[in-house]
Amino acid sequence: MILWGLIVGGLLGLFAADFEQYGMILGAIVGAGAGWGLRAAVRAEVRAMLADRGVEAAPVPAEPAERGGVRIVNETAAPRPAVEAPVAVEPERPPQPTVVRLPERTAPPAAPAEPAEPGIVERGFAAAREWLLGGNTIVRAGLVVLFIGLAFLARWAAGAGLLPIEVRLALVAAAGIALLAVGFNRRIARPGFALALQGGGVAILYLTIFAAAALYPILPLPGAFVLMVLVCAAAVALALLQDAQGLAAAAFAGGYAVPLLLGGDGGPVAVMFGYHLLLNFGVLALAWKKAWRSINLIGFAATFGVAVLWGATSYQPQDYAVAQSFLIVSVLIYLAIAILYARNSESRVGRFVDSSLLFGTALAGFGLEAGLVAAFDYGAAFAALGFAALYLVLAVAVRRRGDDGYRLLAETMLAVGVGFVTLAIPLALGARWTGSAWALEGAGAFWVGMRQARWMPRAFGLLLQGVAALMFLALLDSGPQALPIVNPVFLTGLLAALPVLLTAWWLRAAPLPHSGSLPARAYAGVEAMVGKPVFLAGFLLWSLALIAEICRTVPSPGDGAVPVFAAATQQLLTMVALVASAGAAALVGRRLRWDVATWPGRVTLVVLAGTWVGQAALNHHILYHPGWIAWIVAIGLHLHLLHANDHDAEGAGRRLLQRLGHVGGVWLAVALLADALWLGIDRAALWDSSWAGVVFLVAAVAVLALLVLWAGGAARRPAGERRWPLDRHLAGYHAQAALPVATLVYGGSLAAALLAEGEAAPLPYVPLLNPVELTLALALAVLVLWRRSLIAVAPPYAGFGWVAGRGAWMALAGLGFVDVNMLWLRFAHHYLGVAWDADALLGSAVVEAGLTILWTLLSLGLMLFAHRRAHRGVWIAGAALLVVVILKLFFVDLSNASGGARIVTFIVVGALMLVVGYFAPLPPRGDAPKDEETKEVAA
Repeated sequence: MILWGLIVGGLLGLFAADFEQYGMILGAIVGAGAGWGLRAAVRAEVRAMLADRGVEAAPVPAEPAERGGVRIVNETAAPRPAVEAPVAVEPERPPQPTVVRLPERTAPPAAPAEPAEPGIVERGFAAAREWLLGGNTIVRAGLVVLFIGLAFLARWAAGAGLLPIEVRLALVAAAGIALLAVGFNRRIARPGFALALQGGGVAILYLTIFAAAALYPILPLPGAFVLMVLVCAAAVALALLQDAQGLAAAAFAGGYAVPLLLGGDGGPVAVMFGYHLLLNFGVLALAWKKAWRSINLIGFAATFGVAVLWGATSYQPQDYAVAQSFLIVSVLIYLAIAILYARNSESRVGRFVDSSLLFGTALAGFGLEAGLVAAFDYGAAFAALGFAALYLVLAVAVRRRGDDGYRLLAETMLAVGVGFVTLAIPLALGARWTGSAWALEGAGAFWVGMRQARWMPRAFGLLLQGVAALMFLALLDSGPQALPIVNPVFLTGLLAALPVLLTAWWLRAAPLPHSGSLPARAYAGVEAMVGKPVFLAGFLLWSLALIAEICRTVPSPGDGAVPVFAAATQQLLTMVALVASAGAAALVGRRLRWDVATWPGRVTLVVLAGTWVGQAALNHHILYHPGWIAWIVAIGLHLHLLHANDHDAEGAGRRLLQRLGHVGGVWLAVALLADALWLGIDRAALWDSSWAGVVFLVAAVAVLALLVLWAGGAARRPAGERRWPLDRHLAGYHAQAALPVATLVYGGSLAAALLAEGEAAPLPYVPLLNPVELTLALALAVLVLWRRSLIAVAPPYAGFGWVAGRGAWMALAGLGFVDVNMLWLRFAHHYLGVAWDADALLGSAVVEAGLTILWTLLSLGLMLFAHRRAHRGVWIAGAALLVVVILKLFFVDLSNASGGARIVTFIVVGALMLVVGYFAPLPPRGDAPKDEETKEVAA
């Protein structure tokens, strides 16, 4: 019916306005209102006919039936008799059969809730189908045509000058009265026909009185107001007398459409607003007795729609008093209507709450008020406080005077009031109200949808909060902010993050109750998946708000804007703020058993590592004052979170994340220790010496040594005697965390041995007692100790059996060989004057002779060691080195060395070979007996 009203009204309006577009729009509005009212009248007539026959029609899903001001909800599968007053029902008597029945649900809803109502589009299509297929369509269409025709008659008569204006208006009014009389006379014989005629008659009387007062100087304004009051009262009385929602809808739709249908500017603004207020008081009078939601929504949409349109196109500063009065009275009227609607409609789970009126009045009313007071300082802030006070006072009054059924209404008003109080803070300081208001309204809409088991308000609330988050992101680059904390950027971020986090808390119990319809079930699946992402989004918004406040800039007369904190301090404060926020979220999550809230606390290592990288990029060391305090706080919080997370690390993924947190902390410790040592290098101005070159290697050696002493010692103790964290992560620290550190030590030692010159300024170079060779010796010793501590573990750690193999020992032996050779080269450079250059060193006869003698001594040592320990493999390695020495003697030293160097080399090598042959012959294979010479030497 509504759809056909749109079509017919649009066509008639198009014809009436000489095919102008505005005529089609106005006609469509009038037709929709008339269709809505007629639809309700038809439904009332059908219910009355069925009741006369002793049969009740079950309420249609689109809109619960209403009788006597109380909404009748089909809350069970079995129908109930429709009665005007309570009657005794025999328990044994079976229920009467029904003609129209709702489909039985296989299972009850998850929680008692009001059935979800279809949207206006679905109701419009359903109403159009009913109008087309049932009732007297010709009469209803004829009524609309007659209404438009009378308007044409008035215009034509005025243009032709046939009759005085008084006579023309009197004839139009007489036609309206005639329609009323005929309709009232036929109210019993033809209820539907009678209601349609009465609705048209009331609308025509509105048209006539408005035209006589506002368009033509015939009827004085006081008289017009009196007549409008009488017409409005008569319409209300007729609607109440006949229990006809359709009549009321038609009357009010026509009444609200009168200014638009007549065209022009609607007369003085006071007349226009006064006319709308009279209609609104009529809606309020109806709401006192009836829970007719359609009437309430017609009045709300017309009132605030006209106000928005007029404010955007015609408002002048001299109209402030009239507009302000109209807005205040309208807001009070529709809040009162919302309360009356809850009083007159109830179900077994409590009284219904019209969220459209509660939130719509708040949003539309505050938006209009903000526009009116835009010229005043802090006008929007005081407007928000006024709305907050109004909603909070009403919430308290409703809760005190109403029973438990009013609890949802009171809580909804309380939520809106608190939202306006929160909103007043940024508005008082110049913040944009839109993003904050939308975030709060989104949370409120989601909460109401959750309480009423309606999915559409919840979906709208999530969408509204998403838009508010995007608006906050757009504010991040909004320039200097003079005030700390109470500035638009931080408060907008705060007011965007908190509702999102609150919504995430509500979503933890997903799936939430819903109506059971197909769209509701589909949306419930979405809700079940977005709970955790919504929390993470809220935590991200909170973190961005903190970062924006820390990185805030203030206006400067010279430079335009200067940051409050230096860049390095910004990084440190951000680190502490994020880690502390993660800790607070983890604490709340564990107290409330909210698992997702503990997630940020499991990745705080990323914050610490990122901060160290940023500090290093700014050449800012961790021991700078007062940065070391921030590092102590952040690391302490991180360790506390590690300890807490270990107690609920269930699941493979979470255990892996925990292990990475422990293992990664060891690697970060290497970087932090190196950073502290670099500060000492910087203060001592030793960047051009070998002291600086071995800093990172020293840090890695120190951390690996601590791991060997700490974790290696714990590995030798029984499992019950180990304390946290080694009771859970012994392999993680002893093997998995230490392996990259050991690799770094090995690679760093190799690089330092090959490249470091050994410059120990301001100290002189002393072999073995200089930073390079001391570090290399410690590194080799720590690597050997780490290997031995791993070999001592039984059973070995998974994946670390190779440590006990020959390959690891050969790698360490190779590193030692390189260290010893480079020791000789550094000695030659510092004491023999050979340049620190590969060509110079390898081209020196003294260096080559020294290498030959050194290799011979090494082979002698290996072979003696192998002989005493009966290790054939080691002896063969020493012998192989000796073969290399012999080859070097004849192919390198013989041709390159000078006379003296060549003589010394050959004599020393030959003598050492004799010693080797006498004291360290090849050990026997396996258990073979030693020869006499071996026994003699062993003796």
